[in-house]
Amino acid sequence: MKELYLVTGAKGHLGNTIIRRLKSEGKWVRGLALPGDPSQALNQLDVEIFEGDICYPASIEPAFQTKEPCERIVIHTAGIVSIASKFQQKVFDVNVTGTANIIALCRKYPTRRLIYTSSVHAIPAPKGTVLSEVTHFDPNAVEGLYAKTKAQAAQLVLDAAKEGLDSVVVHPSGIIGPYDYGHGHLTQLIMDYLDHRLVACVSGGYDFVDVRDVADGILSAAEHGKPGACYILSGHYCAIPALLKTLSELSGRKPVKTVLPTWLAKATAPLAEWYYKLRRQPPLYTRYSLFTLGSNANFSYQKAKEELGYQPRPLVDTLKDTVGWLEQNQRVKPHMVQKNSIG
Repeated sequence: MKELYLVTGAKGHLGNTIIRRLKSEGKWVRGLALPGDPSQALNQLDVEIFEGDICYPASIEPAFQTKEPCERIVIHTAGIVSIASKFQQKVFDVNVTGTANIIALCRKYPTRRLIYTSSVHAIPAPKGTVLSEVTHFDPNAVEGLYAKTKAQAAQLVLDAAKEGLDSVVVHPSGIIGPYDYGHGHLTQLIMDYLDHRLVACVSGGYDFVDVRDVADGILSAAEHGKPGACYILSGHYCAIPALLKTLSELSGRKPVKTVLPTWLAKATAPLAEWYYKLRRQPPLYTRYSLFTLGSNANFSYQKAKEELGYQPRPLVDTLKDTVGWLEQNQRVKPHMVQKNSIG
């Protein structure tokens, strides 16, 4: 029977990267995107695009409907990544209610497997421990709206798995890399640095993973993952000052030498949120993101390595390709350096 890959969040950073990989393999792919989304992420790809909002089931149901029988593999990447400090109803509606709607449609239309893209934020992170997969998610055990909604949604998927829906949950860490046609937080950080808008940084760091490695991990989970299992798709820990130093070496831009003390960054975080809201861009740091940069980010991808063959590439390769892609696509101001190529 013919296989249909349905990817939600099709024009997002991860969604369009997955679709690129699937199309390169000649797969039948459908993408689900928000109505009127102006992103050019899929302009050069021959892919069926259905418009709809996962908060409204009737608007996305046509993407599940086919004239001929098929095996559906639903890859649910649509969601709102938020580092905002205040509650936002839309984040809950998309991340939790939207996931419940996807589950309901997977039950209605025969689905071979549902892959839900959660986040490492959904996993409790006590300090001094190596963080691995869990079998139950409690929103009260994690900090921040984004983490809580991802935990709630992941539990909905595990509950559906127990009730017979073949489902797998994956937990990427901080996604970084080329093909971000929007303004993801980490892409915005790199763009601000390359365009000389970043004159200071904060201490702390996190685990960063290449979007292409996450896409590979998800597609491997679709074929080889165990029903009802969770897999951490992390990469490599890097402190923010070290990340910017590497960007300087790769791009030829001046290094950022000023590292703000944590107390000052926390004190000015509300102003930063306000400033970036005026610019209609994601804030580079908030109280929640500062909390994250100081939290335990010692994630283990051992399970994914053993069961999915997952292996993230070196971070320096990701940063090199990201700089090259941003320059080639004129997302940053020109700089007199040799162009990098995407591997």
